[in-house]
Amino acid sequence: MKRLTTLALKSLSFGLAALISFGASAAVQDDMSKDAIAKRIEPIGKVYVAGESAGNEAAASGPRSGEAVYGQYCTACHTSGVMGAPKINNAEDWEPRLAQGMETVLKHAINGFNAMPPKGTCSDCSDEEIQAAIDYMTAEI
Repeated sequence: MKRLTTLALKSLSFGLAALISFGASAAVQDDMSKDAIAKRIEPIGKVYVAGESAGNEAAASGPRSGEAVYGQYCTACHTSGVMGAPKINNAEDWEPRLAQGMETVLKHAINGFNAMPPKGTCSDCSDEEIQAAIDYMTAEI
């Protein structure tokens, strides 16, 4: 009886393995259609060659607002006060800094100071955008 049970389990295991194998190969074959292959190897971009028309150029959007700069670059540290960063609209954090003068605050923000990296990691921000971010963070003080 034990031998019959072992034989039945082996047969069942073999049948299940065969079924899984055939099912997997059928799924792979579906992905091998000409359309699927063409979609996988199509280029993801185009190269601009000098002298060719590049189409419409994106219009410059102008300087970003203080809120936009803060939201993308400053919020990680200035929302929670990480490593001593003054929290947004927190008078207790900002007053000692503002007492040094806005010129000093801006200089520290642009050049980096203590744990703050230069321009707060926004390397493409203009000085005016950094000033706008500071103004946004201190607007309610």
